[in-house]
Amino acid sequence: MKLKKKEAEMTAAFESRRDYDGPVLDIQDLRVIYKTDLETVEAINGINLQIGKGKTFGLVGETGAGKTTTALSILRLLPSITGKILEGKILFNGENLLELSEVQMRSIRGNLISMVFQDPMSALNPVYTVDDQIGEAIRLHNPDFTNEQVEARVDEMLQLVGIAPSRKHEYPHQFSGGMKQRVVIAMALCCEPELLIADEPTTALDVTIQAQVLAMIRELRDRLGTAMLMITHDLGIVAQTCDDVGVMYAGEIVESGTAEDVFLGEDHHPYTVGLFDSIPNLTSRATRLKPIPGLMPDPTALPKGCVFAERCSHCMDICLQEHPKVYTNGTHKLCCHLFDEKMKGGAADGE
Repeated sequence: MKLKKKEAEMTAAFESRRDYDGPVLDIQDLRVIYKTDLETVEAINGINLQIGKGKTFGLVGETGAGKTTTALSILRLLPSITGKILEGKILFNGENLLELSEVQMRSIRGNLISMVFQDPMSALNPVYTVDDQIGEAIRLHNPDFTNEQVEARVDEMLQLVGIAPSRKHEYPHQFSGGMKQRVVIAMALCCEPELLIADEPTTALDVTIQAQVLAMIRELRDRLGTAMLMITHDLGIVAQTCDDVGVMYAGEIVESGTAEDVFLGEDHHPYTVGLFDSIPNLTSRATRLKPIPGLMPDPTALPKGCVFAERCSHCMDICLQEHPKVYTNGTHKLCCHLFDEKMKGGAADGE
């Protein structure tokens, strides 16, 4: 009981920061590795991103780029033996999460910051009813709630995600894939978090259910005013859902800006161009898609220069020798040597 009381006090302290004027989430120069006896994987290499209140940031990139590692770092859920945050800050309402104790983090996880995990099939416990699993999070972060209040909250959340409360005593195997995803979203939102991390929330869902789940997430975000980090490899989802976008490659954000900057801007990183070229075009009669040649570099032996150099059709000598600086044009940022000349007449940030 003393531990629960202490967690409640921690939560109250963070609740008092809801009027903080800065971004809900501010990641600064984050570096993460996975270290084993045999090798060291450089998973995240100095990324920076910000999410404002009520805004959605889309983190897009191919498998292995470091998107999920970024999400797990925010919640401090990296594997305890191999995962390690080397440097950087993860500020939540101005408070550095990396400096908090595990007890303090428990008061935040599922309460102020929630996560919708990639696979609803494995995110739900098969031997507990839906009522038990949603109610657990409510009881944990609201120790003063009576059983009747918890049940009422569970019913409210199920209605919110479009599931009849009468089904709350059923088990996960009695729900379809789309319904399970809705249950997972209800669990994530039951404490009305300030930040929702959605890690590919529509993976393994058919197109119709995918559209329904995305529409529901947008509606809930607008209704509750929740900021959101949307992790995906689908640019269509980003275009529909996100206010700001970061394109991630080999542990780095190589391009970022507003959705208009990334989708409609004149300048783009060659990797972003490759992503757009690989999307099927309904107006084109091409018989084959245009893939990006080659593979992502080995994260245990990253190149000295640009991480995309070996796959880039614009590769120059400097790309192989020197890591590019960040070219900034308003809200649009690009990490590429192609914009070195523009930097001389404009703004440039360090690595």
